[in-house]
Amino acid sequence: MRLSPLNARLRGRGACGPGGKAPGFTLIELLVAMIIVGILTAIAVPSYLNYVRKARRVEAKTALLDLAGREERFYASSNVYTTTPASVGYSGASFPMAVGNGYYSISVAVAAGPPATFTLIATPVAGKGQDLDTPCASFTVTQTGSQTARNSAAADNTATCWNQ
Repeated sequence: MRLSPLNARLRGRGACGPGGKAPGFTLIELLVAMIIVGILTAIAVPSYLNYVRKARRVEAKTALLDLAGREERFYASSNVYTTTPASVGYSGASFPMAVGNGYYSISVAVAAGPPATFTLIATPVAGKGQDLDTPCASFTVTQTGSQTARNSAAADNTATCWNQ
């Protein structure tokens, strides 16, 4: 049986490489690799969470615009806006109600007028993680189509939150 050159060299020395050292990684090499993985994780996880929050914002904005359209359809046939979810095709008993995957809840405020008005507000549900989204703490849509957003200090942040 003929051995490869590497096997022939190792056979004479047992399982050790040149100089009598066992092949493998040193502790320093493993620590450096772990530090690199830690740094990459420290950068990647916050970025990932930021993208997840932005995706959930889209869910809230879509739900608000959908409800605004439903309110307008109801107004076209009834000449009033409603605060009853069943009147606009939702199965919930009352507002505020959770929408989408439950990260936001929508509340409705209606004024009989004249003119009749509505204000729809989406706020993060506490304890789901989205309440940590301080730059975009709430979204609002009115019957005029006005879209606004507020940060956690109630300052206007519409340009950042609605235009993503």
